[in-house]
Amino acid sequence: MLVRIVKMVFYRQNVDVFLESFENNKTRIRSSNGCTFLELYRDKNNPNILFTYSYWDSDAQLQEYRQSKEFKALWKTLKPLFSSRPEAWSLDRLETLD
Repeated sequence: MLVRIVKMVFYRQNVDVFLESFENNKTRIRSSNGCTFLELYRDKNNPNILFTYSYWDSDAQLQEYRQSKEFKALWKTLKPLFSSRPEAWSLDRLETLD
């Protein structure tokens, strides 16, 4: 399993545009082949910083999603909303404590 974290910093006036876009696309993203979990977070101190946190069965499935027409169209609409370049991490989960 792969954990994907993406940090996005938006211009203040674009945060609501992003939130609406996420609302409209979250089910489609979550139902992508290999995506087993999806959450959205907002920084407590800076509301312009948001993170997506997702689980993927494999890196190949994440890359398949990133190469899809749907992702490319979504990314094209989101890209102008960012105030700085998004950062992304792909991680292997080593341990979970419940």
